[in-house]
Amino acid sequence: MVRRKRPSISSKASHAPKTGGNQNQFWLYGLHAVAAALCNPARRKWRLVTTENGANQLGREIAESKLTPEIAKADAIARLLPENAVHQGVALAVSPLPDIDLQTLVSRKQDKERQIVCILDQVTDPHNVGAILRSCAAFGAVALIVTGRNAAGESAVLAKTASGALEHVPMVKVTNLARTLDQLAELGFWRVGLDSAASQPITSAALEGNIALVLGAEGSGIRALTQKKCDYLLRLPTEPGFPSLNVSNAAAIALYAAATQNR
Repeated sequence: MVRRKRPSISSKASHAPKTGGNQNQFWLYGLHAVAAALCNPARRKWRLVTTENGANQLGREIAESKLTPEIAKADAIARLLPENAVHQGVALAVSPLPDIDLQTLVSRKQDKERQIVCILDQVTDPHNVGAILRSCAAFGAVALIVTGRNAAGESAVLAKTASGALEHVPMVKVTNLARTLDQLAELGFWRVGLDSAASQPITSAALEGNIALVLGAEGSGIRALTQKKCDYLLRLPTEPGFPSLNVSNAAAIALYAAATQNR
């Protein structure tokens, strides 16, 4: 493969649902997560348990889903879920979303003027991944790519933190991140890694064309092989004495920088 000339950059399941069905089923809970899942035709839904108030708040979504809710007290719903789950009076038993191939996904989004994907190199905290999914939805990223191992997968905690974004932004799980980064280059993406030791801040970079933003776990950061696959390494414009942020905050800033580049 001919090396491309680089453009210049200038200054699952928490508790299994008692449905008698597939063991891969799990509970989603919280108004935003459940509402989004009810409206997602790609999501297989099995059992909806709500308080009377929860059913009233999700009246339109329940009607569209054609599910008949089981009305229960809040403490009965809590017993279906992990301890201290903030369910807001709704719980929905679902199957995981179907897997999607990266090349197929990118091809479907060719109507977009430019595409942004976010890549997480072994980020394991579901709260962080959920928050990053929410930022991906807010700033128009077409996908969140995660590693198949040593990473947070689809779960109730992730979905609750994502506040509905799990149903809107495809989460693509890959077995070989280095190979995926090669594939993204072939698909026309510039691979931008965030590294607190990089010399150039992301705010002074010309992030043009299709962009793949790569972020690593807190502490360890992006792995060495992943860094080698990036076209550029950039940092956030933080103070020298405090160079790093929580990975979900870093992702939000990077996604904003990429999304607003040509506005």
